Amino acid sequence: MTDLAIGLMSGTSLDGIDAALVRFRGERPEADLLAFHSTPYGASARDRITAAVVDGSMRECALLHVWLGHQFAAAAAQLLRAAGVAASDIGFVALHGHTVWHEPGVASLQLGDPAIVAERLGTQVVSDFRARDVAAGGQGAPLVPVADVLLFGDTAHDRVLLNVGGIANVTWVPRDGTMARVRAFDTGPGMGVVDAVVRHFDPSASYDVDGTRAARGTPVDAVVLACMTDAYFDQPLPKSTGRERFGDAYATSLVDAVRRAHPEATPEDCVATALDLTVRSIADQTKRWLPAAPEVVIAGGGARNPHLVRRLRESLSPTAVLLFADLFFDGDAKEAVAFALLGWLTLRGRPGDIPSATGAVGPRVLGRVTPA
Repeated sequence: MTDLAIGLMSGTSLDGIDAALVRFRGERPEADLLAFHSTPYGASARDRITAAVVDGSMRECALLHVWLGHQFAAAAAQLLRAAGVAASDIGFVALHGHTVWHEPGVASLQLGDPAIVAERLGTQVVSDFRARDVAAGGQGAPLVPVADVLLFGDTAHDRVLLNVGGIANVTWVPRDGTMARVRAFDTGPGMGVVDAVVRHFDPSASYDVDGTRAARGTPVDAVVLACMTDAYFDQPLPKSTGRERFGDAYATSLVDAVRRAHPEATPEDCVATALDLTVRSIADQTKRWLPAAPEVVIAGGGARNPHLVRRLRESLSPTAVLLFADLFFDGDAKEAVAFALLGWLTLRGRPGDIPSATGAVGPRVLGRVTPA
């Protein structure tokens, strides 16, 4: 079996589908990102996914499962064409799918039919990574920490890996790489609430480009402080969350709270308040639940928001905040690479979860395989 693989990821931010072409080397292993492509969701696709999640019928969810399968297959095929690689050269595809429901410790459901990807590409597909961890008493999340340890740690010092996607999550990686010592969890809202507030005022916009709207606004501190009383922030580890808690409805309630507190508040003030909540919750949760580390390395959509990065550097000082792309590769590709690694581990019968992060009773081999 070749060590050439594709990782496919659709995150909670509903930005689109990320596809990464990865070559694995060695038995630890090391990973080389050979190509990366992101296929954005249009407004109609975002609306379709959101509608199915919020109040869709079983038929709508079943059709979404098939439709997403075709979207994932198309994204993988486009990546291969751009890289000049034949599908027959790929050892496997690791398909995370799109999370449509995440209820920690109870259920975590991802849609995107792996059979369609296997049929269209003619290669085996590893998918449904979260179910086994949930069955073993875990939350099914976070799963990226195994990649943070194996691929992105530093033997010279402890390191925190921060991903700011729709939801923000952190991993504390000890310099000795001991899995049992790893701490990882979702800190709360990432860019998902910010993006939803932007779309609340401008449905044609996908997100706050470069953080310019938030930079023009003034956050309403009283609203941020009230949001920080949410019980999730006091919940001890392990913990994870999703759009079910910090999604579009939450963003609407935040806008309403800003307007009640300051009837003259501008849309930019609302966006600034949402971004300040993201920054404050990341800083609070990182300091509260993780051991100290000299640096935080940020990836995900938030890393492309200069205003967010500046605010994080202020809030986390004197800890250094570094960009993942400056140390490794395009940070947008990180989670797709991580799920490619999870597929690699599955096919070798090696665990992909870290019980200290998910709460499972023990490490488990994750995922299921759809043959070529």
